[in-house]
Amino acid sequence: MRYLTKSKFNLSIECPTKLYYSSIIEYASLKESNEFLHALAEGGYQVAELAKCYYRDRDQDHDDLQGIDNEVALIKTSELLNKDSIIIFEAAIKYENLFLRADILVKRHNSIKLIEIKSKSYDISKPFIGKKGGIDSNWRPYLYDIAFQKYVLQKALPDKNIAAYLMLVDKSVICPTDGLNQKFKINKTESGGIKIIKSQNTTDEDLSVRLIKEFSVDDIIQKIFVDEKIYNGMSFDEFIKFISSFFSEDQKIPPILGSKCRDCEFKIVNEDQVIGLKSGFKECWREVAGFSEEDFKQPTVLDVWDLRSKDKLIPQGVYKMSQLTEEDINPAPDGDTGFSRRERQWIQIKKVKNNDDSVEMDKVGLQSEINNWVFPFHFIDFETTRVPIPFHKGHRPNHGIAFQFSHHILYENGVIEHAGQYINSQIGYHPNIDFVRELRKQLIVDNGTIFMYSNHENAFLNEICLEMLSSSEDISDKSDLLNFIKSITKSKNDSKEKWVGERCMVDLLEVVKRYYYDPLTNGSNSIKKVFPAILKRSEFLRKKYSRPIYGTVNGIKSLNFSNKAWLLEKDGIIVDPYSQLDPIFPDMNCSEDDLERLLDADQLKDGSGAMIAYARMQFTEMCDIERQAIVNALLRYCELDTLAMVMIVEAWLAILKKPNN
Repeated sequence: MRYLTKSKFNLSIECPTKLYYSSIIEYASLKESNEFLHALAEGGYQVAELAKCYYRDRDQDHDDLQGIDNEVALIKTSELLNKDSIIIFEAAIKYENLFLRADILVKRHNSIKLIEIKSKSYDISKPFIGKKGGIDSNWRPYLYDIAFQKYVLQKALPDKNIAAYLMLVDKSVICPTDGLNQKFKINKTESGGIKIIKSQNTTDEDLSVRLIKEFSVDDIIQKIFVDEKIYNGMSFDEFIKFISSFFSEDQKIPPILGSKCRDCEFKIVNEDQVIGLKSGFKECWREVAGFSEEDFKQPTVLDVWDLRSKDKLIPQGVYKMSQLTEEDINPAPDGDTGFSRRERQWIQIKKVKNNDDSVEMDKVGLQSEINNWVFPFHFIDFETTRVPIPFHKGHRPNHGIAFQFSHHILYENGVIEHAGQYINSQIGYHPNIDFVRELRKQLIVDNGTIFMYSNHENAFLNEICLEMLSSSEDISDKSDLLNFIKSITKSKNDSKEKWVGERCMVDLLEVVKRYYYDPLTNGSNSIKKVFPAILKRSEFLRKKYSRPIYGTVNGIKSLNFSNKAWLLEKDGIIVDPYSQLDPIFPDMNCSEDDLERLLDADQLKDGSGAMIAYARMQFTEMCDIERQAIVNALLRYCELDTLAMVMIVEAWLAILKKPNN
């Protein structure tokens, strides 16, 4: 039998039409990439293994069905549930064509605890319910997941009392031991699956504090069953019966277009890689909007930057950007210099309407901004990660780890150097203090302006500041490090202590949003879109970087490149500098763009390749040669990010210096 599993159900919650595309091999899918990379990024397998440790040590009998074929597991589960008391890991349950593998089932007499393990952190002070009384949107996918499981269990075992729990990482607890994280290694099986190698040295002290705790969700599930309208006004029960009938007949649920289509994975990005496969995205838009191949070449409302009214416009038949009117956007100023959010949206739309490919730049506003900057300019970029199971005693789960930075300097006379970098590849080592110490050493040599791209660096330094303040560790230069952090950052909005550093970092992303728009970016403000676009536009950059001056004695100092010309052309087209880098994972054929599509969680999208590379060094077995290859790739990747920031500013300075500007 072909089962409607919980993963299929979760997909149908995103969009019921996806249920069909996911079941037909003729449709391309961006997410069919690499389960191993997903596991590395999220840490879910390691969390699940730790959770099992809390149950294996109980007196109650237990059995693990992980890795067992579904049909065999169904038989085995049925046999085990005949026992009066049993704990089952990866139990298999079905009702009609509905099927699930439960992380943990705990049976005692006539009662069953259904436990779903997630690596997501939970703050008990912020419940699953939002401010207006509805389910918090951040938790909805997880709650619907466990609701589906309880639904199937109740149908399959109507004589049992089912209690449902989410088992989540508890942000309030402290790790009791050092090295706990390293006791759960992740490897690939010969068949390409995931295998957790648990250390035999796990101690009672390791398990003395529960980092992962059960939270009852029965009340919320009941609310989902009774109050939630899942799709077209359907109740939870009606929706499951609806999708189940379509799934069993192998029929497609008619598509409903909306903002969700923007992130649809059933697209074809590179025609050469998926020859013969179909695009589910195009199929939906053909059926509903009547799109032809020519229509797909034109920008749609999905492409408008930060447009929050898509789900109102699309049902009205407003599909293309060219259909949008000024009344739809209301491009009014917001009182600050440069473009407001709505003004920037209207700039993008007007350029599409007028077939205008030129750059829009508020030169007066940008010059005014630049006048506040102090040479030499420092450009920094961090690579960071979070691990659900901490590296060290005294740290909280999902504690932030800053493992790498790159640092470029642009001097007033135009000289550029890759001035420094830091990377930690030591297994199980907590690098945050060393990271800040080295960053301080490199930045306190002068009072030049410091630049970041997005608020990530500011937020992470805030987190490290709090870490040091709450730490009992004897840090000899603690005061110096704290003062340094506060001198180059501003406090977070929810911080009890408020500050704005005298050298507070300038966010180039905000400068781009306010003063610069290039149609070549198609509305994206990501540095990986802005940088290649400005490289193509800038005569100054093209002339300078078409020569192999990067990483030369008399050119630009680099710590990881030699004799590099960044402006390369192929068939008359400028090659994206990021595509010139060697892949971080040469054995996996997975680019940075592939990783961003694979990992759809917001916290994973920025620097996802670097984050996974760090996890791979920490949690998988590899030789020194493999480890060094990943380190070298990370160093080059991060260096290009800060060089990109330098080039963006160089291009702006060159434009503003031109006569008649």
